[in-house]
Amino acid sequence: MNTIIASGAGGVEQAANLLRLGEVVALPTETVYGLAGDALNAGAAAKIFETKERPAFDPLIVHLPSLDWLDRLTTAAADPLVAELIRRFWPGPLTLVLPRRPLVPDLVTSGLPTVAVRMSAHPVFRAVLEQFGKPVAAPSANRFGRISPTAAEHVLEELGGRIPLILNGGPCAIGVESTVVAPEAGALRLLRAGPVTTEELAAIAPVHAAGSIIEAPGQLASHYAPGTRVLLLTSAAEADAWNGPENAGLLAWSRSLRPPRFSTMEVLTPANDPREAAAHLFAAMRRLDAQGLDLIVAEPPPAHGLGVAILDRLRKSAAPR
Repeated sequence: MNTIIASGAGGVEQAANLLRLGEVVALPTETVYGLAGDALNAGAAAKIFETKERPAFDPLIVHLPSLDWLDRLTTAAADPLVAELIRRFWPGPLTLVLPRRPLVPDLVTSGLPTVAVRMSAHPVFRAVLEQFGKPVAAPSANRFGRISPTAAEHVLEELGGRIPLILNGGPCAIGVESTVVAPEAGALRLLRAGPVTTEELAAIAPVHAAGSIIEAPGQLASHYAPGTRVLLLTSAAEADAWNGPENAGLLAWSRSLRPPRFSTMEVLTPANDPREAAAHLFAAMRRLDAQGLDLIVAEPPPAHGLGVAILDRLRKSAAPR
């Protein structure tokens, strides 16, 4: 299969037409590029799992074209906490895990009684959904467990020859996947850290940690991983004292000088800005992964605000596979 990279109004029309045919296409969102298929078509959902080599126990996020779909897919549209979260954070990088209605295929939810839903703020993604007229399931447009794509060329590296179309919307502005929460009894269970921070959520309702059951994407211990092994340090001081393999690269937070024992270095945010770091994270990991290193050594981010989401991605990329 030849994979075409398209853009503009013509690309939007091509993407919507392919979705109507039950195909899967890569679309830009504000977080990462997604692999989209008709969320109400079990055959399209099966293509997503097959294309990504994704295990069937890992549910998909359903992206809504408009708010009226919330009541058609879930039973929680009247919940005051859900309504407040939507008012504050939609469209945007917050996914809600809610009780589902039978309209959602079992494969999309991995057989769970809940469905993960969100509304993207990306204008190109929204234009496709407006033309398509139905929800799409859209996990990250990469092979399962690997680094998420934040540019069209990353998708081509991951899925070229497997999908018919990549719609190019430029680099993703946020760069890490959406926050995922499950509203329950006036509180929130945090299933995946992301751009909507714990501090922002806690201003609305109490936030609790998730359990060990897989209820949403990104909950596996190992995820977002390059081919090169990743070691997550506990402090920047460890990088300065590094005496490990000669052929190691440093994924630095904001430093300006490379410690002498590292072969190369990528800096996430010279300005010490977590938003800048999040936007650069996956692209920087890809560049290091392409250099034939024996090891990628990562400095930890500040463990608050958006740094929590970045730390989550680094921990999972460094976890045993």
